[in-house]
Amino acid sequence: MLKLDILVLPAHPDDAELYCSGTIAKHIALGKKVGVADLTRGELGTRGTVEIRQEEANHAAKLLNLSVRENIGLRDGYFKDDEKDQLEVIKVIRKYQPEIIITSATSDRHPDHARSAKLVEHAGFYAGLSKIKTALTDGEDQQVWRPKLILNFIQDTHLKPDILIDITGYWELKVASIRAYKSQFYNPDWADEPETYISSPAFMEVAEARAREFGRAIQVKYAEGFTSKRLFGVDNLFNLV
Repeated sequence: MLKLDILVLPAHPDDAELYCSGTIAKHIALGKKVGVADLTRGELGTRGTVEIRQEEANHAAKLLNLSVRENIGLRDGYFKDDEKDQLEVIKVIRKYQPEIIITSATSDRHPDHARSAKLVEHAGFYAGLSKIKTALTDGEDQQVWRPKLILNFIQDTHLKPDILIDITGYWELKVASIRAYKSQFYNPDWADEPETYISSPAFMEVAEARAREFGRAIQVKYAEGFTSKRLFGVDNLFNLV
């Protein structure tokens, strides 16, 4: 069994790269095992195909040196926070036993994001209940597991972060991992495809501006922000930035 320190559970391929790849890269550099399991294949996306997006996700995974990259295969746009889809997420949580889960924003313009945040929140709790049974592919029962912490991205909608992570040393790697999705973001080779909200050149400028804004709040160049329903504690004030 591969146990992860951090498991990222985004709604779509490229969400992890857009909103937490700096944090991913930083913690991998610190020796932590990090994996991504996309909830859907992004099959409703205007540009690209499922196959192309999978190739792009694999490329990004290699750039970031992820321990694992997989896709849960829920239905893009139509997955639900119900027993069926919760069990699929529970299986992945129990499979990798992460200490920390990072997932979608609790509120956002894309309806899949807030819905996936709820789905992961509930699955993260239910994964710790012994009377909910799940099994591995070989039929062996999975052990119960509940992560210590669930963090949520800040995506398009501007939310006040509860925690900011300095990613200044990993900014270029973050950008490279985003650019791995050539079908989704601005790329002259895809100029004949319909322009979308995220494929315009301005989108990446806004992404950088957000990272600079968060960085300025903690006196660094770039940062990523997350929200949390749990309060954080430190053992002394000098552990704070």
